[in-house]
Amino acid sequence: MRAGIDAADGLGANPAWPGEVHDDWQPIAPSESAVVWRGYIYDVATHTLEVGGETVRREITLHPGAVSVMCLNDADQLLLLRQYRHPVGGYLFEPPAGLMDVSGETPLAAAKRELQEEAGLQASRWNVLIDYHNSPGGSTEAHRIYLARDLSEHPLGKSGGDGAEENAMSQVWVEIAQAEKLAAEGAFTNPAALIGIFALAYAHRKNWSTLQPAEAIWQARERLANTGRLPTRG
Repeated sequence: MRAGIDAADGLGANPAWPGEVHDDWQPIAPSESAVVWRGYIYDVATHTLEVGGETVRREITLHPGAVSVMCLNDADQLLLLRQYRHPVGGYLFEPPAGLMDVSGETPLAAAKRELQEEAGLQASRWNVLIDYHNSPGGSTEAHRIYLARDLSEHPLGKSGGDGAEENAMSQVWVEIAQAEKLAAEGAFTNPAALIGIFALAYAHRKNWSTLQPAEAIWQARERLANTGRLPTRG
C-alpha cells in the first residue's frame, strides 16, 4: 500500500521504491558460510555474499527464536515482570517470555510454559498478537508475541524456570492506556514490551480484529529454518 507516501519520495539520497510497502523475503545465497562458534544456546556463523555489486562478509548470531506473552486480565490490565538483565546492567519491565530452546516444542506450547514458569498463570484464550525480528542486522532471532486472556492461577504455580533472575522477579498489572503512555514516554526499553504494548493497544482500539489464530503459521521462523539460519543441536 503506497497511499499517502508518494509526496515525500523526492526527499533523501536513495531512489524511490516503486512497489508495495512491506518486507520482501528474497535471501541472497552466500558463496561461503561456516559456523565459527557454538554456544549453549546460540551459534555464530560467517557468510560471504554479493550485495550491491560488492563482496561482503557478515557475522551472524544464529538464534533459536523466542516467544512473549501479553497477559490481559478481566480489568483490561496487562502483566509486566521486573527482571534483572545483566548484559545491559538493569532491571527491565517485560512480558513473560522465553527461548524456543526445547526440542520439538511448538511456539504456543513454549508460550504456555513460560507463562506458568514466570507468572504461575494459565489462559484459556490465546491469539498471535504480532511477529517481528529482534535484531535483524546481526541476529536471526524471530520473536512471536501472543495475547493471553481468560487467565487463572496455574495448578502448579510458578516454577521459576532455571534462572536466578527469574526467581527474583516482581510483577505489576498496568492498564492498557497507561502502559502505552509509559512506553511512548520511554519508561521501557525491552523490545518485546514496547512492541507488545503498542500492538496490544492498537488491537484493542480495533476491537481485536488484527489478532491471528493461536496456531497461525510462524512464517518468519520457518523461513529461517529452511535457509539454515537456526542453531543446530544434537
